[in-house]
Amino acid sequence: MAISERDKLVNKEKNRLTQLFKDIPDGKKKVVEGLIVQAARLRVSLDELWQDLTNNGDYEEFTQSEKTPSYERERPAAKLYNARDLAYQRIIKQLSDLLPEGVPKPNDGPSADGSDLL
Repeated sequence: MAISERDKLVNKEKNRLTQLFKDIPDGKKKVVEGLIVQAARLRVSLDELWQDLTNNGDYEEFTQSEKTPSYERERPAAKLYNARDLAYQRIIKQLSDLLPEGVPKPNDGPSADGSDLL
C-alpha cells in the first residue's frame, strides 16, 4: 500500500474517532489528540494485517533447517495482529473513559454484519 493511500486512511479514521469522542472535556483534548492519532494508525494497520491473515492464514509450515522436520507455527503477522488489537482496544477504552457522565459510549467494535472489515 502506498504511503499516501495509508495516510488518507489514517486521516479518515482520525476524523471518525475525533467525531466519536468530541464530547471529551476541553481540558483533556491535548491528551486525547495523541490517543486518537495512535488509534487511527492502529486501526489502519489492523485492517491491513487482517487482509494478510485472510489471504495467508494464521499458521505456516516452518523449519529451522533442511535437516530438521518442519512444524506448524503461528505466523508473525498473526502475533502482530493480536498485539496491535490489544493496544487498539486499550486506547478506545481510555478514550471512552474520558467521556463525561451521561454521554453514551461509542460502540467501536465490529459491526454486526462485518462490513467494517471490508
